[in-house]
Amino acid sequence: MSKVAEVLGLFDTADERAVDRAIAEFRAGRPVAVLEGGEALVVLLVDALTQRIAEGLDTLAPGRARLIIPAARLRRLGLDRQQPGIVAFPVPDAARVETLALKIDARIDAPVSPAGTLDEGAIELARLALLTPAVYAVPLPASALTDDLVRVSLKDIRAYRAAQVNAIQIVGRAPVPLEFAAETEFVVFRGGEGLRDQVAIIVGKPDFAKPVAIRMHSACLTGDLFGSLKCDCGDQLRGTVQKMAQADGGILLYLDQEGRGNGIANKMRAYKLQSQGWDTYDADEVLGFGLDQRRFDFAAEMLRRLGVTSVRVMTNNPEKIGALKASGLEVVADNRAYGRPTAENVRYLASKRDRAGHFIDFDAMVAHAPLTD
Repeated sequence: MSKVAEVLGLFDTADERAVDRAIAEFRAGRPVAVLEGGEALVVLLVDALTQRIAEGLDTLAPGRARLIIPAARLRRLGLDRQQPGIVAFPVPDAARVETLALKIDARIDAPVSPAGTLDEGAIELARLALLTPAVYAVPLPASALTDDLVRVSLKDIRAYRAAQVNAIQIVGRAPVPLEFAAETEFVVFRGGEGLRDQVAIIVGKPDFAKPVAIRMHSACLTGDLFGSLKCDCGDQLRGTVQKMAQADGGILLYLDQEGRGNGIANKMRAYKLQSQGWDTYDADEVLGFGLDQRRFDFAAEMLRRLGVTSVRVMTNNPEKIGALKASGLEVVADNRAYGRPTAENVRYLASKRDRAGHFIDFDAMVAHAPLTD
């Protein structure tokens, strides 16, 4: 091992760095090679595909390009699939790729074959990068690749999320008095899901020897910062912090999981569809996403790093409760976190209750805060 490799090994593993680099390249709209054994798949974000680029990629393996479509998108296109599929593109056609991957009125006009393991790895890479999980790809022998192309193994992509959980660490902390909670400390973690740092907001002086009130709150730019009426996120954020401050304190985990883990760009695409009458989950399915892309194992690790072992969860989402229990934390109680019902968010809240099993009681919500318009 070289001295440089030894030094780099002090930070993380070469496998983790390979995925980090692949994510960065993929988000920048450049192709990346996903490898398994002697096979490779040169993959590209669909948003970055132009006719000129499609024709250029075709020269690598003439007539062998394909579009990898996630199962959720296939179901929206009328196929009852639980696994991703591929559509062959023997002739480069960027406009048709865009239609099949993103357009509302798209129709499957060609056979859909089962996706292979490399195809599934490409979709996972897109999800890690918070991008639309439909990918344009060209298969090649691994021996045909050159050093010009960033490459990553399928094994490393699959192991990346777990590695991020284990690598999460505190990188900064400071007191930050808030409007409804003057005694508050922000603790910044590096790692976990998403592309930015995670934050634990410790409100008051919770006793970590007892069950601690906690909320896992996924970042919502529109609701948390701008007061969007389409969701209840901002109310939940501020309301839970205020309740913690008025009681025995607690911890709010602010997690980089915008748009149920789909990323801000896809969230805006989904909002556009919702403005045209689509349900929130149907809109996500049009884009190729399932009900919820988020994971919360790294959030549980944040709590452990702070010394928390037993919690009282403030949430309406049963998935969050289950994730904390699965991580080994003791969940002694779960309490609801209601915001204000509005004319703009009632359908959204009903969808979360009816389709994702959230514990939402509209009578209790209206009693908590009357319906506004």
